Amino acid sequence: MRWDNLGESPSVLFGTDVVTRTVDTPEFRGITFHEVRARSLVNRVPGASRMPFEWTVNPYRGCSHACVYCFARKTHSYLDLDTGLGFDSQIVVKVNAPDLLRRELAGRHWRGDHIAMGTNVDCYQRAEGRYRLMPGIIGALRDHANPFSILTKGTLILRDLDLLRQAAQVTDIGISVSVGFLDRELWRTVEPGTPAPERRLDVVRTLTAHGIPCGVLMAPVIPFLGDTPGQLRATVRAVAEAGAGSVTPLVLHLRPGAREWFMAWLGHHHPHLVRRYETMYADGAYAPKWYQRRITRQVHELAAEYGLGPSRPGEARRITAPDGRDPGTGTESPAVDNSASGATQLTLL
Repeated sequence: MRWDNLGESPSVLFGTDVVTRTVDTPEFRGITFHEVRARSLVNRVPGASRMPFEWTVNPYRGCSHACVYCFARKTHSYLDLDTGLGFDSQIVVKVNAPDLLRRELAGRHWRGDHIAMGTNVDCYQRAEGRYRLMPGIIGALRDHANPFSILTKGTLILRDLDLLRQAAQVTDIGISVSVGFLDRELWRTVEPGTPAPERRLDVVRTLTAHGIPCGVLMAPVIPFLGDTPGQLRATVRAVAEAGAGSVTPLVLHLRPGAREWFMAWLGHHHPHLVRRYETMYADGAYAPKWYQRRITRQVHELAAEYGLGPSRPGEARRITAPDGRDPGTGTESPAVDNSASGATQLTLL
């Protein structure tokens, strides 16, 4: 345990948050946890944000998933922490999050609005295995029948399956799993701290099998590395087979903080693409609208082709090609009668 970090005092690094201790542990080699007692937890999203929700809860800052494109990297600079390796390894833990949330939900000014989680950094990153904040958070939301949603790349969410089922009985909940591509080589370098895409799709399969609707945020679609027609088809097909209720494509965006880190990664792993990215993102953080529309249209068409969604609640769909052969194996497989089951159409969240 230590009390200093990067030569700064805790009050400088964490502002009004009260630092209780800073911890290095052998089980999380290379990762430092800064345990803090937050003074507030439910945060209002700025009005200028593109996010489709107004309130968030973020029990962690920084993320050991280490996704090189993560837009939240910039937030580490507010703590005078590095937005590169520091974001991946200097994790701020709001240890009082469950108790604080209960108090805020019980406040006379709170009106029970929807709360989104996992929208800044992943609440089911590796740190959650140590600190176990989410069971208390979900329990508080359940007890107040407060609607919420969770976006994650973490398989640890299955630990809280029973709590999620309990919450779903008293309020509206939404779960989305982020799977942008299936390419294992790309995954290992661009999302090095995350579970493999196949394991994330197993989460979708398990949640739907237990009656908890789960969508997939197909994000990010990475230009020139994960956007070929074959790659998009393979991903949408796998999402449909996992029983997801929806798929929402989101093209890579590169905000300040993430942009510098991603471009450094690109220069090391794919130097031939640097000029193309500089051109594509010359006007800002987002890819050109024509490109975003093209990806959305392709994913929409593929989702319609595969009748995205389970044949029956909790049942994964077996995808067949028009000739009755399984596209993945080439073997004969029974046809799926979408008309009888009322196949779910694409839903953009």
